[in-house]
Amino acid sequence: MRVARFRRTRRASAVALVSALTLTALAACGTSSSDNGDNSEGSGSSDPSAPLDPKTKVTLTIDCMPPTAKAAELKEWKEDVAEFNKTYPNVTIEGRSTPGQCLEPARFTAMLKAKSQPDVFYTYFTDLDQVLSEGGAADISAYVNDKTVPLLKDIDPNVLGQLKKDGKLYGLPTSNYTMGLLINRKLFKQAGLDPDTPPRTWDEVRAAAKKIAGLGDGIAGFGEYSAGNTGGWHFTAQMYSRGGEIVDATGKKAAFNDEIGKQVAENLHAMRWDDDSMGKTQLLKWGDLQKQIATDKLGMFLAAPDDIAYMVQQLGAQYENFGMGPIPGGQSTLAGGNNYMIKKGISGDKVKAAIAWLNFKNLTVGKGQFDWERTKADKLPVGVPQPNFWLNESKTKDDAARQANATMPVANFKAFMDNPVPGKAEPPKAQEIYKVLDNVMSGILTNKNADIDKLLSTAESQVNQVLANQ
Repeated sequence: MRVARFRRTRRASAVALVSALTLTALAACGTSSSDNGDNSEGSGSSDPSAPLDPKTKVTLTIDCMPPTAKAAELKEWKEDVAEFNKTYPNVTIEGRSTPGQCLEPARFTAMLKAKSQPDVFYTYFTDLDQVLSEGGAADISAYVNDKTVPLLKDIDPNVLGQLKKDGKLYGLPTSNYTMGLLINRKLFKQAGLDPDTPPRTWDEVRAAAKKIAGLGDGIAGFGEYSAGNTGGWHFTAQMYSRGGEIVDATGKKAAFNDEIGKQVAENLHAMRWDDDSMGKTQLLKWGDLQKQIATDKLGMFLAAPDDIAYMVQQLGAQYENFGMGPIPGGQSTLAGGNNYMIKKGISGDKVKAAIAWLNFKNLTVGKGQFDWERTKADKLPVGVPQPNFWLNESKTKDDAARQANATMPVANFKAFMDNPVPGKAEPPKAQEIYKVLDNVMSGILTNKNADIDKLLSTAESQVNQVLANQ
């Protein structure tokens, strides 16, 4: 469901990876000109663990280059290519972009089947199994080490783990996210609530939602999705927050039709029908809640931090009006993100060039996407607490630079940043499962007499069928 920025473009999609969301993305539209017969030259070492020899001549096709409409982002891309070429003058970067976003699921699937992805292609964390089933990505384990990616040890291993299968590494991260509770500070104050201490439990959420809805004028206290795969995505997030699971440890059986699943469903049903604190308009999908909270018609909903930048850039909202706390419940939070993979079958020199580019552009503190001083100068958002996959000294440096160049009140994220919740990956066959769980969410939120046990039981059977078809 991402929409406006590259990262946002990814997350919402990874999370809602959808059919009909506002996030029409950009999958790498363009056929890669790469194959084993590329025009590599120079004295490249045959040792995959050795860094790229600057004398090596290769051409790389890379998707997710910003479109012309994103003038500032495109300017930065071109600057980074020029800077990269100072070290690697013989690497030609051919960027691919479309007017849309970085990944549109249907187009992405078609691209994989046609083997037409660029040499370096953009994916969500949840795309790994799909890419591997099509034989689309190279195993880059032997190419990635502390010489080719100097800050490798400072990248959160949980993030890198999203890009591994059977111990092999198939991608490098661009961004990550975890979900929290996004709030409208103005409405919190009007309702007599403290915006610096957002609700930490689901009981507190329910109580706060009642107070906010009590302001009247069509204001809802808490909002939820129930369409376009986003309802299932958020049902998953709520299950995780209470310590529940969507799929059991074997990955072959649904696990949400239990006491925790009933708690999630019953709480939402009570907020919708007993409290009337969720608004009368339902069947919402990604983009709808953002519009509501940006226009002061919604008090809070579950989101990732970059929703705030989207609402300011695309919906005309003000940074000062929003804040975030950790996900209520705090047992774990749904985590996701996006990354680049490298096309299977291209030459070793091209793989090395791809890793050198990704290291410079996405994995170097103070450079590329982490050049916060430049980002601020280009009037792009600085201060959103994610992506933040750094650990150790790299995290200290990046956090300091992000705060020093912030274009928003970072104190509004303090509750979120000071109370990190362990991230948990999306379930297998996530989008198919989310589609099924949309029915649970829509049933709860549109039918006062919903049979919760039946909704969960039916969904359990359908998800078991999805998992059986893996």
